[in-house]
Amino acid sequence: MSLLTDRLAPRIVEEDGSYRTKMLGIAAGMKDVIALGRGDPDFHTPAHIVAAAKAALDANAHHYTGPTGLPLLRAAIARDLTDSYGLDYTADEIVVTAGVQESIMLCMLALVAPGDEVLITSPRFTTYDTAVHLCGGVPVPVPTVEANDFALDVAEIEARITPRTRMFVMVSPNNPTGAVTPPAVIRQIADLAIKRNILIIADEIYAKMIYAPNEHLSIATLPGMKERTITLNGFSKTYAMTGWRVGYLAAPLAFVEKVTEPRHTLSINTCTVSQHAALAALTGPQEPLHAMLAEYAERRDWLMPALTAAGFTYGHPGGAFYIYTNISSTRMPAPEFCERLLRDTGVMLFPGTMFGDDSTDYIRISYLQPLPMIQEAMRRIAAFTARVRAAA
Repeated sequence: MSLLTDRLAPRIVEEDGSYRTKMLGIAAGMKDVIALGRGDPDFHTPAHIVAAAKAALDANAHHYTGPTGLPLLRAAIARDLTDSYGLDYTADEIVVTAGVQESIMLCMLALVAPGDEVLITSPRFTTYDTAVHLCGGVPVPVPTVEANDFALDVAEIEARITPRTRMFVMVSPNNPTGAVTPPAVIRQIADLAIKRNILIIADEIYAKMIYAPNEHLSIATLPGMKERTITLNGFSKTYAMTGWRVGYLAAPLAFVEKVTEPRHTLSINTCTVSQHAALAALTGPQEPLHAMLAEYAERRDWLMPALTAAGFTYGHPGGAFYIYTNISSTRMPAPEFCERLLRDTGVMLFPGTMFGDDSTDYIRISYLQPLPMIQEAMRRIAAFTARVRAAA
């Protein structure tokens, strides 16, 4: 222990990053690794978006913007939310952030007091846990199950509401499961939020990645919900812009006004050049987006029956680009399965335990490689699991 670590504030909770570090270390010493664990699209950012960033640099558009973002970008986001999801936000109700990560932190700073409980869809993106801890709150997982395709169950939410419950974080489509909670259930959640007077954080970062016949419903479109909901979204996944770091929150104007100075304190403004790129993403041609989504759908449609043929089960992935896969038939805990798979075959996956899952039965497969590489990875996975089962 050092003097600095001795004096850490209680808000700094030790996070276990050792497993991810270990896996990356193993992979670094190997050749021919096929990585199916990451959440970073394998496509490059579309050319017209990159060109807009270059044009912004040439025009010396690299100074501060206002803390809530470029007015043109905020207006474009508001229009897209209306056109894509039927949401009713004005440009003044948008705050552009350094990725959705910063939106999450800003929401928790604004709304979570010490001791408050925050219900979170689970398995989950554990950034939410860290943000809640940093604000002195208590994360409360709301479990979803494979038998229900990992969709939310309103009874599971209600069972965890206590007098200390501040909000529910609803992530649909979900990471790591790819689950899309059906509109009928979203309506039930809205009724519950009003009845029990809780707030909703609606993380919709994957909302444009929906596979038919699944449907997305933005909860803030429902009666009585806009005033108690913050909608989060961004550009990283949809437009293959992970490194550009542009996300946003949409909320009633009175809330936006209250968080503007805290947002300024966090990072002053989202990278100005990246904001110009995001504006081009929304206002420019959408064909690259449609091409990426078609490719994801093709990979997903090939991968699901391949997993079934290999003896695995999974929840139906209605959106995003993940399949949350049950490997319990191997009789091997998921962390051990992933490490042995990497060492023996060069395929890198991550266990569900990295996503707040108490079970050791699941792995997350990201179909973010070209289809021929996914097919080769599945050949290796199937051969490996056949050997494991034969030895059991």
